[in-house]
Amino acid sequence: MIIILKPDADKSSTEYNDLQTYLDSLTDITVRMHEELGQQQRLTEFYLVGNTASLDINHINNFPVVERAVRVSREYKVLGRHSEDVRASYFDYNGVRFGQDEFHIFAGLCAVDTREHVEIMMRALNELGLNCTRMGAYKPRTNPYSFQGYGKKCLPYVFELAGKYDIKVIAMEITHDVQIEEIHNALEKAGNPTGVMLQIGTRNTQNFELLKTAGRQRQFPVLIKRGFGITLEESLNAAEYLASEGNHNVVFCLRGMKTNMGDPHRNLVDFAHVPVVKRFTHMPVCIDPSHSVGSREKGPDGILDVMHAAAQGVVAGANMVLADFHPDPLKALVDGPQALLMSELEWFVEDLQIARQSYLARKTLSEKQLS
Repeated sequence: MIIILKPDADKSSTEYNDLQTYLDSLTDITVRMHEELGQQQRLTEFYLVGNTASLDINHINNFPVVERAVRVSREYKVLGRHSEDVRASYFDYNGVRFGQDEFHIFAGLCAVDTREHVEIMMRALNELGLNCTRMGAYKPRTNPYSFQGYGKKCLPYVFELAGKYDIKVIAMEITHDVQIEEIHNALEKAGNPTGVMLQIGTRNTQNFELLKTAGRQRQFPVLIKRGFGITLEESLNAAEYLASEGNHNVVFCLRGMKTNMGDPHRNLVDFAHVPVVKRFTHMPVCIDPSHSVGSREKGPDGILDVMHAAAQGVVAGANMVLADFHPDPLKALVDGPQALLMSELEWFVEDLQIARQSYLARKTLSEKQLS
């Protein structure tokens, strides 16, 4: 069960103490409190785990400090959207709001290679008014002899250039818990010119110890990709590991399923699950068309397959798009064949804006039908 308090509930009030006394009296039930401090208000929730079926939900709802109590209907208790739970939720990080009603484009380098390429990318984003990017410093690879990323060596100039071009959030994959500390130290040393969204890649979706570590820290939000060989339900439970450790600022990313049924694409595009994830959970939903399609092929209409796939996800309501670009794909150290060209960045952004407007128009039409 989840007990949601009224915004800015006063902990020193008699009403709050009455609820706390009631919770302290419960047996065979573990109570965990979570607070989220937004720009305008503080939100407090209690998570009750154990024999909650016997609790009288009407009695709990009668406490003056309680906005409502919700019985948990899914295994992912914290991130799940449970029965009669229609809350619009979001989180703010470094001046950027992430939620199921927001939309952001994270175009950038799959793998950082040179300072020059990083600057070209960030300058182009700034010129288009974009303030988020993806930059791969740590790269898990299937082949042990493949390039593994420059790691902490490239962080100083990546963060410096992000500050120079007003990039607010960088999506950056981690493969080991020590890398969280490396990112923290590099950011601090650079004067915190930007922010980082830690990224858990598809290969680490069930690396539960890494998930726990990323969940225990509260400095960085976390983007977790769907595991390419497990069910959606299993991937959502993996995301719950992050929230169960305390970090509720989680984005869920669809990146295609590993199966030959997706041929000739790299993976089977799974963006029809965008509304499913939004229905099951409160998480903003990201799509990664670059790793889903994995090529620069185009149809007779002249539109790249990766752009078609991205548009499909955005029309379905995706809140974030990860996309690979590179100033010189032939020299890219990772996934060069799928990287879009810098000359295609403005086209890509405009195409996604068309798809976003289509989604908003569809949403408005739906609201009319339901009113």
